[in-house]
Amino acid sequence: MLPIFMLTGMKVSHSTQHRLVHRSEFPLALAKEPVKAVSADGGKVRLRTPKGEPSQWKDYKTVALHSQVCMAAFHDNEFLVNWVKGKPLANPLTCIGDGHPGVWNLIDGFAPPECRREVLDW
Repeated sequence: MLPIFMLTGMKVSHSTQHRLVHRSEFPLALAKEPVKAVSADGGKVRLRTPKGEPSQWKDYKTVALHSQVCMAAFHDNEFLVNWVKGKPLANPLTCIGDGHPGVWNLIDGFAPPECRREVLDW
């Protein structure tokens, strides 16, 4: 990741960046039209730790409302399910995911089985 200085020409300390991020509000993305298809995926990201300490890994999940917006979350499937359910969803809703059970557990919350068309993408 490039430092702020290289991107903007301005020096901004780490503590100032941290304070600004936590003071800012980032509105959730909105769907502008009914959602016809969603993709879900997940993975792990390694968090930096002080030298000599064991690495920390966090699970994340992402959801893409096709041709519209995306959302991601750490350890918070309920947030993603509620975010998707808060959008106007087509019937049937095409749900695309790989074979990982965690992805399909997430997709299960989007809509009842009779309202979903499930597509395995591997």
